[in-house]
Amino acid sequence: MAMRPYDIPFMKMALALAARGLGRVAPNPAVGCVIVREEAECPRVVGRGFTQPGGRPHAETEALARAGALAKGATAYVSLEPCSHQGKTGPCAEALIDAGIARVVGAIADPNPEVAGRGFTRLLEAGIEVTENVCAADAQELNLGFFLTMSERRPLVTLKVASSLDGRTATHEGQSKWITGEVSRARGHLLRATHDAIMVGSATAIVDDPELTCRLPGLGDRSPVRIVADGRLRLPLTSKLVRDAGKVPLWILTMPEGDAVRRKAFEDCGVELIDVEPGADGSMDMRKAMEHLAARGVTRVLVEGGARLAASLMRDALVDRIEWFQAARLIGGDGYPAVAALGIRHVEGAPRFVLRDMARAGDDMHASYARSV
Repeated sequence: MAMRPYDIPFMKMALALAARGLGRVAPNPAVGCVIVREEAECPRVVGRGFTQPGGRPHAETEALARAGALAKGATAYVSLEPCSHQGKTGPCAEALIDAGIARVVGAIADPNPEVAGRGFTRLLEAGIEVTENVCAADAQELNLGFFLTMSERRPLVTLKVASSLDGRTATHEGQSKWITGEVSRARGHLLRATHDAIMVGSATAIVDDPELTCRLPGLGDRSPVRIVADGRLRLPLTSKLVRDAGKVPLWILTMPEGDAVRRKAFEDCGVELIDVEPGADGSMDMRKAMEHLAARGVTRVLVEGGARLAASLMRDALVDRIEWFQAARLIGGDGYPAVAALGIRHVEGAPRFVLRDMARAGDDMHASYARSV
């Protein structure tokens, strides 16, 4: 069915609601729903909802509960096709039908094979008017991690970099606190809150001894799973990451044939070890590593260092987004680079990204990039 003049604004509202669930609903997608009554003077919102932490209840269920009897004859704006299969809860398509919804406006079809158009079909069979593909590009971008787990069996990978103007993340002595300012660091913590997992390489974990938690006021409970790519289990058992494994989960991606005693020591500390098959060069196969994470329900990974891990992901074309915070200072060629050697011989072979946004972050610049396809 054709769009109506106010469909886009209400869908934008549903997408804004959906974004509240990012980092909290995996392995489910983050969905928003707005229920609107088309009254004579102007449309009126009578119910709103978004996917709750842990993935349940769904957005439609939340919005219908708030709308109550006013849902009958109303329009439901949903940022992803309503599910049609029986999971831990009943199908959202049936809930919309039972509530007497007259029209459903959907942003994009659900890529899950258990849904994949069946939700829209069920609504049509029940006599509900359906309008599809409203703000579809925005909806796909919002849940790109979920879409990638369905199409490529891997999560969305965002590389976050904090560097000098010349792309250095530390001085030649390894000193890196603080290259960028407070505003950039706050935005970095907000990125952590919207991802399911945060990952660093073993060298970064050893040198910086980070906590990798979200420490913004009011968002302390939004810390993602911490992941360290550590093929040889070099991470000290005394590190902050290991000591806090009982409070915030810590996963270590490692090679299968590590020292049995050391493996047990990590496990006794509450650390989950994930064995990753070696690639052709004998190091961990990062594409396989991403598949293991997706199998555990991770849809969005934020990578914060180091240079070798970033290069490995770049070489395997696994970096989908870059969030680059750049301070207005120079460190020089003897500093540590943000990305290690990629072995590129010709400029044409370099990974390409498209600038999506750029803004000031205090005295720094924050640029957002998407992988060119």
